[in-house]
Amino acid sequence: MKTTVALVALFRAVAAVTGAAEGFAKGVTGGGSAAAVYPTTNAELVSYLGDSSARNIILTKTFDFTTSEGTTSATGCAPWGTGSTCQLAINKDNWCTNYEPNAPKAAVKYNNAGVLGILVKSNKSLIGQGSAGIIKGKGLRIVGSSNIIIQNIHVTGLNPQYVWGGDAITLNGADMVWVDHVKTSLIGRQHYVFGNSASNRVTVSNSEIDGQSSWSATCDGHHYWGMYFTGSNDMVTFKNNYVHHTSGRSPKVSGNTLLHFVNNYMYANSGHAFESETGAKILAEGNIFDNVVASIDTTTGQMFSSPSVSANAVCTSALGRVCQVNKYISSGTLTGSDSSFLSNFGGKNVATAATAASISGVKTSAGFGKI
Repeated sequence: MKTTVALVALFRAVAAVTGAAEGFAKGVTGGGSAAAVYPTTNAELVSYLGDSSARNIILTKTFDFTTSEGTTSATGCAPWGTGSTCQLAINKDNWCTNYEPNAPKAAVKYNNAGVLGILVKSNKSLIGQGSAGIIKGKGLRIVGSSNIIIQNIHVTGLNPQYVWGGDAITLNGADMVWVDHVKTSLIGRQHYVFGNSASNRVTVSNSEIDGQSSWSATCDGHHYWGMYFTGSNDMVTFKNNYVHHTSGRSPKVSGNTLLHFVNNYMYANSGHAFESETGAKILAEGNIFDNVVASIDTTTGQMFSSPSVSANAVCTSALGRVCQVNKYISSGTLTGSDSSFLSNFGGKNVATAATAASISGVKTSAGFGKI
């Protein structure tokens, strides 16, 4: 009995954030020195995340919300076809009616829990212990909150057969948020979505965006809705992430978003990675694009794609160093050469960059259960 108690005490003693945020969210502290709490029920987890106290919340099990709020049967639509591998769409806010009026109607039945994520208030750290911290059937929603760390968890199973079935991680009007070693999979819509209000100082690092699914908008097992960075004046560091088996919006960037996209491994994208629209300011450096059909689709935003050692010297005045060249393996290439916005990085916490040749290990080191 004493041995068991001692082991539990040791197990809980090591429950803490690993490492520190780099890039825009450098300095985030989350729950800080607050005592660790260990939710055992869905209700406890929701309460800890949504209260006004600073908290270090440790997940030691799977929290399954899949059917916890019942199901809805309704009429949706089939904008991308009626084949068994095509996603259908829920008629959320009359989306089918207003945007796809000519699409065939389709019966849909979805889990209500997936549609809206768990609200996360300020000064929280949400940490998965080992490979045990899984949230199934419901995402996380950070709205108007700040100083948050989410580390070493897996968010999965949000109505993956339906567009508008749910987003894994939502930010809107947030500040100082670090998402690290998180895996997202089997998501209905966006793995990451930023709302219209500015989300300042966000870092997403060492995480896995797994687009493999039996249903997709491109009907090929590659999820289309990857990352949606379109809030007004968002500041996002996206580093050392493994993004694979997607087919679009990986990411979509607009809304005056300043994005530092560095040392990511992009693999098996059957469509396009970037959508760069008006207002986007993207620095892409030291990334690997491996079997990505098109590295970029729309190009109305600003992008510096770090094309060569000589061209990359322009980074020095704003970043204090030369940018790193991207690497392409059986992939389309980035062509953005607009460096006029790089001054926006001045005075901010900017992530370091390794050479693309040195980051192949990101495929195995990124994601849940790796720390």
